[in-house]
Amino acid sequence: MNKILIITHTADNFSIEKVTEYIEKNNCEVIRFDVDVYPLQNKLSTIFQDGEWISYLETPETKHRLDDISAIWYRRAYNIGKGLKEEMDSKFYGAAMGEIRNTLFGFFESVDAYSLGKPSIYRRLDSKEEQLKIADKLGLTIPATCLTNNPDEARKFILKHQNVVAKMQTGFAIYENGVENVVFTNVVGEDKLEELDSLLYCPMQFQQMIQKKKELRITIVGRDVYAFEIDSQQSEDAKVDWRKDGVNLIDKWNRTELPADVESKLLELLDMYNVDYGAIDMIVSPEDEYYFIEINAAGEFFWLDNLTEGNLISKSIADVLCDKAPRRNNEVMA
Repeated sequence: MNKILIITHTADNFSIEKVTEYIEKNNCEVIRFDVDVYPLQNKLSTIFQDGEWISYLETPETKHRLDDISAIWYRRAYNIGKGLKEEMDSKFYGAAMGEIRNTLFGFFESVDAYSLGKPSIYRRLDSKEEQLKIADKLGLTIPATCLTNNPDEARKFILKHQNVVAKMQTGFAIYENGVENVVFTNVVGEDKLEELDSLLYCPMQFQQMIQKKKELRITIVGRDVYAFEIDSQQSEDAKVDWRKDGVNLIDKWNRTELPADVESKLLELLDMYNVDYGAIDMIVSPEDEYYFIEINAAGEFFWLDNLTEGNLISKSIADVLCDKAPRRNNEVMA
């Protein structure tokens, strides 16, 4: 029986269970590695001796051999080393966490099996600049964009395009009094020009503001494309960034079809990155122009999966992992 290793954490959502269910229907075994209980509860070992590489994962319940897995799903790696800080001398904590991350990511990268996601892939896809350049090269339409820490360049861009939004390139959050405040996309007008001097300390991404007929979230798994649309303008809070009112809009997304040329270019985008999963954000203008905004290597899909009959996105993920559907070859030694 083929073994599928899922990298996640104990607080992940129910999508893990749905994918696991479909993997088991494909007669494959699931091994779950919750990284937040590594290293205090889970133990990972890789040994080379007598001409053979062997890897083991020991959980409180059992011991798994990992060198013979057939595929790995790098779903999430949140809260690695949770609880460790309270268990050891603080002067060793930073160095220990460095070794922990290096060991984990080194193992994930070196597994000689098909991988749906990898730390290195996530790091590469963190570059919004590369995404936009590739999308533009493929013929996708993108908004006018300025990435800078130069206040003067930002001011010139804003004055030229008038309607401009500012966004961070990462999951940027400000922590104050123990409270996380996520920085969403915001409109920047001429009245904000004097506030741009702070760009010297932290670059930002500015884009021409595209008027929205609808917003799209497109989840691609292998060659399967799941496109959903929403009229984000129905909510005052969601007009600039639908995530600000995401909870209230969660069941208002509708399945839609993409123009054939747009779908083809998005599949080509995944070919360029050699990945089998991507959550893509696009905007459709009132003139029916399709604007590529970004691709997320590990973007969430569970709320859209629930809107399909039988959780089809989960099924596609399971089929790709179990080699029951077309997939891009990314094995280390292939």
